[in-house]
Amino acid sequence: MATALLRPGSTGDPGQRAAGRRRRDDAALRADLERLRDAHLHRARRLLDGPQGVRPVIDGCRVLSFCSNDYLGLAAHPVLADALREGARRFGVGSGAAHLITGHSQAHRRLEEDLAAFVRRPRALLFSTGYMANLGVISALCERGEAVYADRLNHASLNDGALLAGVRLRRFPHADTAALERMRAGGDAALLATDGVFSMDGDLAPVPALARIAEAADARLLVDDAHGLGVVGSGGRGTLDVYRKLGWDDDGSVILVGTLGKAFGTFGAFVAASDAVIETLIQRARSYIYTTALPPALAHATSAALALAQREDWRREHLQALIARFRTGAADLGLPLMASATPIQPLLTGDAETALAWSRSLEAQGVLVTAIRPPTVPKGAARLRITLSAAHAEQDVDRLLALLERLPCAEERQNCEDSSA
Repeated sequence: MATALLRPGSTGDPGQRAAGRRRRDDAALRADLERLRDAHLHRARRLLDGPQGVRPVIDGCRVLSFCSNDYLGLAAHPVLADALREGARRFGVGSGAAHLITGHSQAHRRLEEDLAAFVRRPRALLFSTGYMANLGVISALCERGEAVYADRLNHASLNDGALLAGVRLRRFPHADTAALERMRAGGDAALLATDGVFSMDGDLAPVPALARIAEAADARLLVDDAHGLGVVGSGGRGTLDVYRKLGWDDDGSVILVGTLGKAFGTFGAFVAASDAVIETLIQRARSYIYTTALPPALAHATSAALALAQREDWRREHLQALIARFRTGAADLGLPLMASATPIQPLLTGDAETALAWSRSLEAQGVLVTAIRPPTVPKGAARLRITLSAAHAEQDVDRLLALLERLPCAEERQNCEDSSA
């Protein structure tokens, strides 16, 4: 059901043809890049030397990092490294083919079974990335022209999945279920899509209310819990489990998407759902069918990571203690944190220039925190995205708070204090 993206200039419209020519002209591209720099929106890659962690070597300097998604501190764990080596010895390195040819190994099957049991769904299906998983689900389960309703702050992969599937994408205000009901009143809905834990704000989606709306609309509900799995819920079972413990009756109808490169420290993604949904994805999800399978050694290592994450509850307990410590300290300083009980702690700056200035000030003192700017977040909502890990110590949080207290730009800090009053 997917449709190709149109290249600028591919229609008969003269303006689009001119836009296409500009994008094929290197001088015009350089001018566009310069405009990004002038607007403080240009991005640059950093070079990691060595393993991921809370004290990595970035661009040749050892820093204290608060900007990775390695929430449980597993990305460089020796148990995972040993499992990866064992997997490579048993299964080789590359899978060599797509899952439906000869690329589906015993390691893949075991991991899918482990994941399904973990999230309490009948089956799970591995994808190479969360982006491909979301694209696969929406394109396989929705027909062209059908309506998909999505939270305005969803991850870009959910929006792109809808656009590439050719559906009618309608975005409702963030977590506003009343607005969603008004938008779809009397209309059709094939799918509701939401993050579980929102990647830039750190809050949880109102899953029970969304599930009720989906049921009333005879629609499916898709929850992308990339930032919740491993972190929240009993044993790290994610956002759905948080609501189960509060009394929500999870009837198994929610389609769950999870990624493996965040809390679990490896790579890849999966969809967990009913047998009928998973079998349909195997038959119809182009982003599953037409790509090489995840390396089996990585699947083997991920099974070890999943077991470790469930067994070591102390990681989540320590992480929650760090979150509480940071939020208490930030409140004492009058810092404008957003409401989040997860490791994602957004510190609002408003404009991109201030976000960059604060990020650079922290880096000059050996602490790395990423400035998040439009288009990743809405205009006027630039921020520092502070992420905590179970590998951090209390002293690391205290050091960060001490530096945040001495941030430059007195005028912006005064605005922060006014907004928190």
